[in-house]
Amino acid sequence: MTTGPDNSGKKTLTIASSLIAVFLVYFVVMSALAPSKKLSELEALYQPQEPESGDFDGRLYTDSAYLALIREKAFLQSRISMAQTDSISLTLNLADSTANLEISGVLVHSAKLNAIRISRILTTGDEYVISTMLSVPLNIVADHSTIQKEPLMVKLAPKDTSEYIPDITPDTTDFESVSYILDTDRGIRIFVSQYEKTKWADRSAIFFFDLRDRIRTASAVLREILRLEVPDYHPFIKIEMPKSEAKILYRAMPANGQVTVFR
Repeated sequence: MTTGPDNSGKKTLTIASSLIAVFLVYFVVMSALAPSKKLSELEALYQPQEPESGDFDGRLYTDSAYLALIREKAFLQSRISMAQTDSISLTLNLADSTANLEISGVLVHSAKLNAIRISRILTTGDEYVISTMLSVPLNIVADHSTIQKEPLMVKLAPKDTSEYIPDITPDTTDFESVSYILDTDRGIRIFVSQYEKTKWADRSAIFFFDLRDRIRTASAVLREILRLEVPDYHPFIKIEMPKSEAKILYRAMPANGQVTVFR
């Protein structure tokens, strides 16, 4: 008895479906392990060291009052470190829902945040570990945006002063949507977008900007999984603010600026 072409095709389809199902399960499992891997890495770097001599009460690191002081201390340490530079820096006070531009520790601009979302690893992870990590400013290593960092200005030179007429290309962000991502050296990604989404063009532009980032992230994760590695996990901070404020913060910050975060 011979196997017909229909049965052979069904068998091939069954095998292909099984392989795809196995890969999808493997993909989900490896992705689910990523946050645990990240937290383990942070704990290895920032876990408190027990003193070599004397009594040590580990319950201290579960005391809410003590951990609140640790969080406050980390915030102040990070701001002091940023203040030692003469560059513009960004302070995200998520507890107060504000984003502040500072120069040498002096507040020069403050913006109110309309919405905040934080990765769970930053809120439910080991408080001492997370606070210690944030006691040093985050350094921006890359950014992606829907607008130009520095708007292009075009001016035509006149033949003489009597013919001088300024010809400047207007700032297109007056009608372009504003959304950007700041990648930092400790893997934390800061997403900033305008709060106003009344226009269809704004919603569409932000959607496709987010989609492109998700595709880039998924491609990177897929490459790591194909190498049989647990993919890197990037904790996120997502904030929304008025469009004009989001534009000011993005253009005021230097390319390799620093960010301090208080949760």
